[in-house]
Amino acid sequence: MNSEFKKKIVNAWFSYLQIQICKSFEQLENNKSHFFKRNWNKKKATEGGGTSYLLTNGKIFDKVGVNKSTVSGVFPKKFRSKILGAEKKGKYWASGISVVAHMKNPKIPAIHFNTRFIVTSKEWFGGGMDATPSHEDKKESKLIHDDLKRVCIKNKKNYKKYKKWCDKYFYLPHRNESRGIGGIFFDYETKDWIKNFEFVRELGLTFIDISNKIINRKKKFKYSKKDKEKQLLKRGRYVEFNLLYD
Repeated sequence: MNSEFKKKIVNAWFSYLQIQICKSFEQLENNKSHFFKRNWNKKKATEGGGTSYLLTNGKIFDKVGVNKSTVSGVFPKKFRSKILGAEKKGKYWASGISVVAHMKNPKIPAIHFNTRFIVTSKEWFGGGMDATPSHEDKKESKLIHDDLKRVCIKNKKNYKKYKKWCDKYFYLPHRNESRGIGGIFFDYETKDWIKNFEFVRELGLTFIDISNKIINRKKKFKYSKKDKEKQLLKRGRYVEFNLLYD
């Protein structure tokens, strides 16, 4: 299977998954709140672009973005040595989907998910899913980790390695604390493209399933002003991570 065919398959999957996630989230809103769609392109139209879906001020979601892009280009020389397979020519092609969801109800955790496929002179998959609650809930944490472990085991992936990678990645060293309860994170999956693609697809569907489980479990929970303040404080940690480390 050549790279161009792989690109077409992956690009089509991420577009499909984006629509399925948006449909699922609108259903959680009882179809009373909807996503606003925005298309964008790089300065050079031939280098691609993406589609962003944004839903704000819903009954479930304070704000959620579901973004998909497929772009290409050439890395600046100063970055090439840091990118697998880009050391010589610097050419790249990348397609991926990313979701960040912040909830109205502070008892429901913020959730993050992304998967991507990158092609230089090498090609690989990466991605992950994690959750950031503002209120401790051991049952919820177990549910999330059990489902992620299940999809890893089914696809013969190293759950312990991915979990540890996630814990390390989403750590705030200046506060000596984790951003949330973790999840899984992986990158540079270069071997057996078909099996890796199957895993990426199943992880996307697992994300939809986990999201529905944790939201439906808590969407009717009552909360106080103090609960909301605690959520906003935790949301600040989320911003700190993005500004300082991501």
